[in-house]
Amino acid sequence: MNTKDSNDIASIDATGLAAMIRRGDISALEAVDAAIARAEALQPQLNFMAKPLYARARQRARTGDITGPFAGVPFLLKDMYDMKGSKTRWGSRLTWLMPAARKNSPQVDAYEAAGLVIIGRSSMSEFGFLPTTEALACGPTRNPWNLGHTPGGSSGGSAAAVAAGVVPMADAADGGGSIRIPASCCGLFGLKPSFGRLIGDQEQAAGFDLTAEHCVSRTVRDSAGLFAAMERSGTSAVLSPVGAVTGPSTRRLRVGYFIDNVVDGQAPDPEVVSSIESTLRLLEGLGHHVESTSLPFDGAATFNDFLTLFTSAAAETVGIARKALLGIKPNRFLLEPLTLEMATYAKQLPTGELANAKTRLTAAASTYNDWFNRFDVIVSPVLAQPPVPIGAIHGGLSLDTVLERVSCYAIYTMMHNAFGAPAMSVPLHWSVAGLPIGVQFAGRFGDERTLFELAYELEAAKPWADKRPPVFA
Repeated sequence: MNTKDSNDIASIDATGLAAMIRRGDISALEAVDAAIARAEALQPQLNFMAKPLYARARQRARTGDITGPFAGVPFLLKDMYDMKGSKTRWGSRLTWLMPAARKNSPQVDAYEAAGLVIIGRSSMSEFGFLPTTEALACGPTRNPWNLGHTPGGSSGGSAAAVAAGVVPMADAADGGGSIRIPASCCGLFGLKPSFGRLIGDQEQAAGFDLTAEHCVSRTVRDSAGLFAAMERSGTSAVLSPVGAVTGPSTRRLRVGYFIDNVVDGQAPDPEVVSSIESTLRLLEGLGHHVESTSLPFDGAATFNDFLTLFTSAAAETVGIARKALLGIKPNRFLLEPLTLEMATYAKQLPTGELANAKTRLTAAASTYNDWFNRFDVIVSPVLAQPPVPIGAIHGGLSLDTVLERVSCYAIYTMMHNAFGAPAMSVPLHWSVAGLPIGVQFAGRFGDERTLFELAYELEAAKPWADKRPPVFA
């Protein structure tokens, strides 16, 4: 396949590419080779790849017996899940000292059962702690819409690659917004599922985990198709399966919306406000009922409790690192200063504060769920600003500086992780400077169907999949 052919199929989504492979229009190996060619061409500009896995991908594509709804489609895996024989780096210098994985994570087995061919590991912030992707271990990942700005995080490598046409969709995981934030920054669709919904959440479903996994994609049907393929079913399911969602509903929704910062009540950037206002007009034009609302819980208290959980995760990470290093004290040569400072912050919390934070968040989650007795979906910004410049938020900064900047930027997504609720970023707006601005839609716990159906409707009313950034395959 020549370069022109490779670039032509860069615009085809995963569902379309899988159909081409099934028809014999293109082989799985040709699709993978074309994606690898695009990756090699764009990696120097975007730095989205943490580790290429080209030989493994080509060997899998050559077998000719790949099955599943996405058989033969090239894919990137966020560098936080294990693949047998490969190191899982988590965006950290620490992991260079760790051995290769001895088996696959459940997510990897499920992706491959769906037919996806993993061509590499995508970049992320260290241990997924930040809404940007500028790990000191491998340098900043850049946004194909403007190389001077972040693609978001922590799944920034996946989002940059999909937006640039390297692969049609890619793995992403969301512990505080890490699917929705990069989707917003890169003009993509990204839905965070309810906790316990998808394969790989078996262990998470029993505890108080913040992270849910799914993907970023250019089309709703790709996201919905992968969601259906990854749903837990049978005795492992903790929620009634959604199944395949293939189009919009005729049901008209009760839409609540809020705009101001959930912590301090300040208005976001005017272009973000404009994105919400234009979205509300679109929803009304489609026949949905739109009504202003406000948080039914204390946003500042919820943020502080979320911070307790997040910094406690950093302390746990540092503790695991110490054990893995046989007692060597983790230091700034192995871990980013922010990670170490977060761990210190958690260790200085009053005794029992982690348990207290979980109790308060559980109570707030009940209040959040009651919100949906009045509304079917809640609309808000994903971010308070368009994508920030490279260097604005990274792991070399102090915790105080990061908290100050995050509270003015990435403050709208954390609640859904704390409450286990589904939420999605839909690419409905671009700034005057040409940067994407996603709009967030949140639903009741377990109600991904309503979100997918609404996303299909919005995609038809205001298409985005054909928009191309300046850096594109």
